[in-house]
Amino acid sequence: MFFVDTIEVSGLGNRSYLAGGARTAVAVDPPRDAARVLAAAARRGVRISHVVETHVHNDYVSGGPELARLTGAAHLVPAAARVRFAHTPVSDGDRAGIDSADGLTLRAIATPGHTPHHTSYALEEEGTAVAVFTGGSLLIGTVGRPDLVEPRLTEELARAQHASAHRLAAELPDETAVLPTHGFGSFCSSGRAGGGDTTIGKEKASNEALTRDADVFVADLLAGLDDVPAYYTHMGPANAAGPAPVDLTPPATANAGELAERLAAGEWVVDLRHRVAFAEGHLAGSFNFEADGQLATYLAWLVPWGKPVTLLAETPEQLAAAQKELVQVGIDRPAAAATGGPADWLRPGESPASFPRATFAALAERLRDGVVVLDVRRASERAGGFVEGSVHIPVHTLHRRLGEVPEGEVWVHCAGGMRAAIAASLLDAAGRDVVAVDDSFDAAGRAGLTVRTP
Repeated sequence: MFFVDTIEVSGLGNRSYLAGGARTAVAVDPPRDAARVLAAAARRGVRISHVVETHVHNDYVSGGPELARLTGAAHLVPAAARVRFAHTPVSDGDRAGIDSADGLTLRAIATPGHTPHHTSYALEEEGTAVAVFTGGSLLIGTVGRPDLVEPRLTEELARAQHASAHRLAAELPDETAVLPTHGFGSFCSSGRAGGGDTTIGKEKASNEALTRDADVFVADLLAGLDDVPAYYTHMGPANAAGPAPVDLTPPATANAGELAERLAAGEWVVDLRHRVAFAEGHLAGSFNFEADGQLATYLAWLVPWGKPVTLLAETPEQLAAAQKELVQVGIDRPAAAATGGPADWLRPGESPASFPRATFAALAERLRDGVVVLDVRRASERAGGFVEGSVHIPVHTLHRRLGEVPEGEVWVHCAGGMRAAIAASLLDAAGRDVVAVDDSFDAAGRAGLTVRTP
C-alpha cells in the first residue's frame, strides 16, 4: 500500500507532496517552511528518506536543502540543473527505492519544457506507475509556462512541453494520478485550468497539449502567456545557491514613533488587515496587502527587491502566519512589526487616514461627474472586457506609474476587490483622492456600465 499526502501552498497556487509506504516516504518539491512537511511525516509515522526537486523553481524558495539537512534524506535534483549545494544528481530513467517492503520506487522521467532540465517522477508500486509528480510539466488541463528561463529559449521549450506531455501520456497507464506542483493559481502555469485532481487518461481527453498538434499548441501557448511576477528573477538564483535556513522568530517591535520614521525614510509599511478595516482607518502612508489574500505573490511582486518591510498585524498569530508565507518568496526577515490597530500605530494627536469603498452600481451613477476609472487587472483579464473609458495600469506596475493616473477622483477596480485595495492604498499614500471598488467585475455590465472588448 502507498499513500500520497498533498501539502497546499495556496497563497502561491502550488502543491507539494509527501508519498510513501508504511515506513519511509519521499517529499516532492517541498515548500520553504519545512516544518509542514515534517508534521505530515509525523502524522503518518514515516521517515523521509528522499527529497526530490522536479526543477529549480522560479516562483518560490525551495525547502529542499533544509528538509534534506534536517532529515538526512537524499536530495535528488535533475543532473542538468546548475546548483551549488550537496545533492544527488538524477538522470532520465534513474530509480530510487522509497519503501522496499511496500514495493515502492521512484523513476525519473526527463520532461523538459518548463525548464530545460525539468524532471518528473513516477511513483511505481511493484513496477506499475500509480502516480506521477509532474512539477511544472503536465498540469491539470494545461502545462507549465516555458518563458521563465531565457526569452530566446521560449519557443524551443514550448515545443519541448508538447513532447514531454506526449511522452508521459504514452509511457504511463491511463489510471496514473497526475500530481503537479503548479497550476492552482500559480503564475508558473501557462493557463488557468480548474479542477483538483486528474489522471493521465483524463488529460489525454482534455489537455490541449495532448489534443492539439505541436504547431497549433505552441502558437496558442505563446500567445496566451501572462505577465511574470518581478520577484521570479530572484528565486532561481536563490534556489541554485541553496537557501539559508528559515528564521521565523518574531521581528523587532516598532512603536508609533518608529513607524513614522520608517515611513519618512521611504520604507514599506504593510498593513495585513482586511481591506474593509484598512479603508475605514489606517496609518497614513501604509500599504494594504491582506494576510488572507495572495500576500506573498503580490507583495513580492510590487516591493522593490531588498527594500525593508515593516508589517502591521491585528494579532501576533496573524503576524506569524504572514512571516511563514513571506519566507516562501524570499522575504525572510521583516525589518520590524507592530500588532493591534491604528490607535496603536499613531502618534499622539494624529488621526487615521481613510478612503471610501463602493460598488460598480455606485460607479455607474458617478461616471457623468467625470471621475477617473482605473483598471488594475492584468492585460489578459482586460482582454476579456473593460469599462469604456477606463485607464489601464496593472497593479504590479502602479507604484512605478503613479504619475500616469489622470487628475481627479480615482475609482479603482480589479476583478474582485483585493487588488483594487492594494492599488487604492498606493494612491492614498501618494495623496490622491481615491475610491476602492470592492465588487466583482461581473457586476459592471449589470450596473449599467458599458463593457467593451478590444
